[in-house]
Amino acid sequence: MEKSAVFKGKLLPYLLLVPQLIITLVFFYWPASQAVWQSFLREDAFGLNSEFIGLENYQTPLAQPEYYKAMATTVVFSSLVAALSLSIALLFATQADKNLKAAPTFKVMMIWPYAVAPAVAGVLWLFIFHPTLGTMARPLRLMGFNWNPMLNGNHAMALVVMAAVWKQIAYNFLFFLAGLQAIPRSVLEAGAIDGAGPYRRFWTITFPLLSPTTFFLLVVNVVYVFFDTFGIIDAVTGGGPAGATTTMVYKVYADGRLGGDLGGSAAQSVILMVIVIALTAIQFRYVERKVQY
Repeated sequence: MEKSAVFKGKLLPYLLLVPQLIITLVFFYWPASQAVWQSFLREDAFGLNSEFIGLENYQTPLAQPEYYKAMATTVVFSSLVAALSLSIALLFATQADKNLKAAPTFKVMMIWPYAVAPAVAGVLWLFIFHPTLGTMARPLRLMGFNWNPMLNGNHAMALVVMAAVWKQIAYNFLFFLAGLQAIPRSVLEAGAIDGAGPYRRFWTITFPLLSPTTFFLLVVNVVYVFFDTFGIIDAVTGGGPAGATTTMVYKVYADGRLGGDLGGSAAQSVILMVIVIALTAIQFRYVERKVQY
C-alpha cells in the first residue's frame, strides 16, 4: 500500500506556491505587461518623456523590408539549429546508451557544454573560425576555401548555427539519454527475437517511445532559438555582415538599445512573443497528436 503525505494546515500549500508565483510575476508578467504598454508610446532615448501614439510602433516595423528580412533569417536559423541539435543529440544519446567501457566519460564530456554561457560559446567558436586568428582559418585557406564570416553572410550564418547547435546539444542529449534509459529492455529484446534489426527496432520501437521527450525538446528548442541565441549572435557577428545574421530578437536589441527607439523595440518584442506563443500552441495542437504516451 502506497503512503501519501497529507498536510493538515490548509495554508501551507499556498505558502509553498508563493515564492514561485512571485518569481513568475516579477520576472515574466510584469516585464511583459510593461513591454505591451511601452509599445503604444513614443519615448525619448532616456525614457523620461513619453507620448501615446497607438499602433504606430507596430505599423512602422511591418512596413520595413529589413524586418521581414529578419523574420526570414529567424526562420532559417531556427530551423537549422533545432533540426541539427535534436538529430545530433539523439545520435549521441543512442551511442551513450550502449554498454561501452567509455560510456561514463562520454556522458560527462557531452554534458559540459551545457554549463557554458551562450556568449562564451559564441566567442569560443569565433576563436576557432576567425578569418585571421582562428585555428581553422589557415587549414581552410590551404584547402582553397576563402572562409570569412566577417564579410560573407552565408559563412556568418554557418558560424552562428554551429555555435548555437553545439551549445544546445548537451541539453537535448540529457533528455534523450534519460528517455532511452526509461525504455524497458524487454520491449527491445522482444523486437530482436521477432527478427527486427537495430535500424528497424529504432524506428518502430525506440523512436515512437521517445516521442514525448522529442515533443518536449522541440518546444524547448524553439524557445531557445528565438530568445537564448541572442548572446551568441551578439558575440560572434553583431547581426552582420549586412544584417545576414540579424534575427528578430537581435533586431529588438539593435533598434531599442543601439537605435534608441524604445517604443518600436517594445512593439517588436510583443510581436516576437506572440509568434512564439502561436508556434507553441500550434505544436501542442497538431504535433502532440502524434505523440505516444
